[in-house]
Amino acid sequence: MIKYSAALFFIFSIVLVFGFSGININIPPQYHQKKIDVGEEITYVVKYLAFEIGEIKLIVQKEQIDENDTIYSAIAYINSYEGIPFVDLHQIYETKFDTKQISKYFKGSILAEDTTFTKYHFNKNKNNIRIIKGRERTNEVWTDSIITYDRDYQDGLSLFYFARMRTGQQRKVNVPVFINEKYEKTYINFYNEVEDMDIDAVDYDISCVRLDGETEFRGIFGLTGYFEGWFSNDQYAVPIIAKMQVLIGSITLELKNWKKKGWMPPKYQE
Repeated sequence: MIKYSAALFFIFSIVLVFGFSGININIPPQYHQKKIDVGEEITYVVKYLAFEIGEIKLIVQKEQIDENDTIYSAIAYINSYEGIPFVDLHQIYETKFDTKQISKYFKGSILAEDTTFTKYHFNKNKNNIRIIKGRERTNEVWTDSIITYDRDYQDGLSLFYFARMRTGQQRKVNVPVFINEKYEKTYINFYNEVEDMDIDAVDYDISCVRLDGETEFRGIFGLTGYFEGWFSNDQYAVPIIAKMQVLIGSITLELKNWKKKGWMPPKYQE
């Protein structure tokens, strides 16, 4: 069975690899409040060499008030293209997180003839995580356990939004992540320099800020854990391009299309 970390690393690389405009549109965005845009739908193409091997779609579904905090719900769809000889990947990830992007709930589903799932319920009041694993078709559950924790954790998807909300800063962070039923770490380096990037979806260079880092977990294709990415230099910090090293070479994730009212990638200006 393909581990959840494989597909999550793809999303993670997108969201971690990507920042308002004023008199100078290239002003680093750390001076401006970032915003999670409910209804945002962004799609990425995954490229290996000259080949397009799949797509990732990320959607911020809703926000709701819970115990005086705003909780966001997001979902990610990962699909390889038909006919790709070395990968057959169809997975869905769901997360709920607060205004600090701390995880409240996570679900990962591996879509197949027998779709399986993993759920994490984070209970901060009791300092524990409930882990449920099972099969959708038969409602079979083979794992239902509780473990304790002593700090706030990201899940594999909330981590992406955590990174987006902090782009444009010159700093390093060590982020605790709960993934594959393990306590892991992700190391992220944020940079405040503004760079220009180009993608097929627009006919101009995009104003971006960069980050890079490394995870302690590995994924499919021999993912090493290293990633780098570029985010739009604005209040939304939309991931534009992500790159990672894998066993077969370098894979690139590129923004393909978006449904985001009134938004276009900010133009880079010399």
